[in-house]
Amino acid sequence: MFGAGCLLRALRSCSSIPCPRHKPSAKLSVRDALRAQNTNGERVKVQGWIRSVRSQKEVLFLHINDGSSLESLQIVADSSLDSRELAFGCSVEVQGQLVKSPSKRQNVELKADKIDIVGNCDVKAFPFKYKKRHPLEYVRQYPHLRCRTNVLSSILRIRSEATAAIHAFFKDSGFVHIHTPILTSNDCEGAGELFQVEPSSTIRVSEENFFDVPAFLTVSGQLHLEVMAGAFTQVFTFGPTFRAENSQSRRHLAEFYMVEAEMSFIESLQDVMQVMEGLFKATTVKLLSNCPEDVELCHKFVAPGQKIRTYAEKQLFNVAAVDLLVPGVGELFGGSLREERYHFLEQQLARLGLTDTYQWYLDLRRFGSVPHGGFGMGFERYLQCILGVDNIKDVIPFPRFTHSCLL
Repeated sequence: MFGAGCLLRALRSCSSIPCPRHKPSAKLSVRDALRAQNTNGERVKVQGWIRSVRSQKEVLFLHINDGSSLESLQIVADSSLDSRELAFGCSVEVQGQLVKSPSKRQNVELKADKIDIVGNCDVKAFPFKYKKRHPLEYVRQYPHLRCRTNVLSSILRIRSEATAAIHAFFKDSGFVHIHTPILTSNDCEGAGELFQVEPSSTIRVSEENFFDVPAFLTVSGQLHLEVMAGAFTQVFTFGPTFRAENSQSRRHLAEFYMVEAEMSFIESLQDVMQVMEGLFKATTVKLLSNCPEDVELCHKFVAPGQKIRTYAEKQLFNVAAVDLLVPGVGELFGGSLREERYHFLEQQLARLGLTDTYQWYLDLRRFGSVPHGGFGMGFERYLQCILGVDNIKDVIPFPRFTHSCLL
């Protein structure tokens, strides 16, 4: 076994990559190329997909994008490099010199001396057309291609940035990240809208349950977080949850992502609400700071005239619970203090005939129980709220809902 220090030194010193005889062109993403400050003519290589082609008598202009930014990089080349196969949607590798652009529209451009076509694109058959703004309803028909449109690529970059911001908030706040299971024998919500999991008939060896108990896809990680809150004072999870809800509405999905947190030694519901508010604000500030062009695109073309909805909500208090409701989206947050009275829980479970099933839950109250509470935030609904996207199916890469499980 390696010691930690020995392993770290070994990782720093070893490499399986041979040293090249000649210095290759530096590979840059489109985003890094556009942000480059030093344009001293160093050779670079950029790979991506063509967004536009314009061929003149002596000069060829291309715009390529690799998904790293909303803005594309302009390629300027001699017309001798033109080809019929250079078309909207095809993938290319371009090498040349990154130079300062004479145009006011961009800071830099790539003066190309080599353009290699990696993959052709049949423009006539391709469902998205150059310079045409397609409605989201139309784009939704092509889940395998829609990420190539400006709006969906912007939403997915924002989604990625929001994911990182959420993890950063909890890390900075001292929370421990817990991987709660996707397969569970619990029905946390008690709604009965569960997907039951069974082996396929080809490998079923008996009529018994694979796990000896019925197993379901999780609807929430709350109960598992309550377990962990007995050892760590602040925990969170961020992952997929599932509801077998027979709905095709713009607010519902069968698979969606939830951010859930649980805190021990809390004194009031206000403690839970402060973390909810902190999460919302910190994540949103990060998005506006790191993805301004992508957010602006959504506000301009997806939700024109709408401003960011911050706290246009109604708070509903029921004993020790709070919901954050957002107009046009529905419930964004739901939080509560958890029942910690052992005898009360014991009576309730006995009345429902669930004492044996949830004896472990009672044990949490028997062995060093503390006042605790938590909340959950629907990630897709958060994105709807911030971006003004009307349909929840447009803020997740591959939407699953009744009668639709494409790819």
